[in-house]
Amino acid sequence: MIKVYLRRKISPRVANGHPWIFNNEVDKVDGDANGGEIADVFSYDKKFIGKGYINPKSQILVRLLTRDKTDEINEQFFLNKIRGCWEYRKRLGYTENCRLVFGEADSLPQLIIDKFNDYFVIQTLALGIDVWKPAIVKALQSVFAPKGIYERNDVPVRELEGLSQQKGFLSDPFDTKIVIRENGLKFHVDIENGQKTGYFLDQQDNRRAIQHIVKGADVLGAFTYTGTFEIHAAHYGAKSVLGLDISANAVEQANTNAALNDLQNICCFETANAFDVLKQWGKDGRQYDVVMLDPPAFTKSRETIQKAITGYKEINLRGMKLIRPGGFLVTSSCTSLVNPELFLQVINMAAKDARRKLRQVLFQSQSADHPVIWNMENTQYLKFLIVQVQ
Repeated sequence: MIKVYLRRKISPRVANGHPWIFNNEVDKVDGDANGGEIADVFSYDKKFIGKGYINPKSQILVRLLTRDKTDEINEQFFLNKIRGCWEYRKRLGYTENCRLVFGEADSLPQLIIDKFNDYFVIQTLALGIDVWKPAIVKALQSVFAPKGIYERNDVPVRELEGLSQQKGFLSDPFDTKIVIRENGLKFHVDIENGQKTGYFLDQQDNRRAIQHIVKGADVLGAFTYTGTFEIHAAHYGAKSVLGLDISANAVEQANTNAALNDLQNICCFETANAFDVLKQWGKDGRQYDVVMLDPPAFTKSRETIQKAITGYKEINLRGMKLIRPGGFLVTSSCTSLVNPELFLQVINMAAKDARRKLRQVLFQSQSADHPVIWNMENTQYLKFLIVQVQ
């Protein structure tokens, strides 16, 4: 058994329940750890803290799976965990499409499982959880008897753990281009080649939140990806909807999704750089009743937060200038590095520069199948804001 002893002075983060233990918080390790093994973690005075997987090649030496000394980390442990995650989602009403496992928020660090009806997409982003991938697949088969399981481990973060990037079937092969239903609409999902796991489930509740403000409105959406917000707007009674994305492939998929829902006469998509186009359209005097912005994270590290702030401010400033007085801005940020308070400050700065007054309608996080754990900042990453622009 590998035993890890922490220094006397450690971050309160660990005491408050965060599962990450960094190298510089460890005093000594008893036993040979090659990586991927289960280790028992103790305080400096030998009090049990928890059990987790260890990787000497990672800056995060241990990620805790449990704080219960009686737990054995085995196939049954992961089966029980998957069952618990499913029961929680069902209690909240997420029975068709959901994030079944949200990593640290479900006490399964670096494990992501998205459920698209009868199909599942898995990401094992650290060595210690990758070791248990067969047990996780077995648990999914036991609980759900799925039509297919696919891994999307084509993400660079795995290389920090000494893992290769890869993707492929974890079940018998199946057609990875599927159709799902959300809020009464249908959407194509490309499990194999779409962004992340193929679809952004974290905005599914937020997409319902626009239903009243878009009725009878001229709507502009930027960074549309496959058009989910825009198609919802058309479905909820918008007069016209135009979506923009820099990816021609995404635009093609978005137009296909519009046609799938017989909304192509209301909703169309064009390939464009949103920063350039919105700036020019502001000069041209174009006006919309609702502008929706769902940009990428703009930053993946603390070193480039200022760049992200500049990007968020600029795009929201451009968006506000295109909104008729009394219209609405719908805007998001999807990085935990920009916290909710900072995000609102950035929107406020944009409003001041645009000389517009804002009235907050709604401010919330990701959908509840991506639970937020207090004292775990990385679990609260999405900010979703609706404001009236006066």
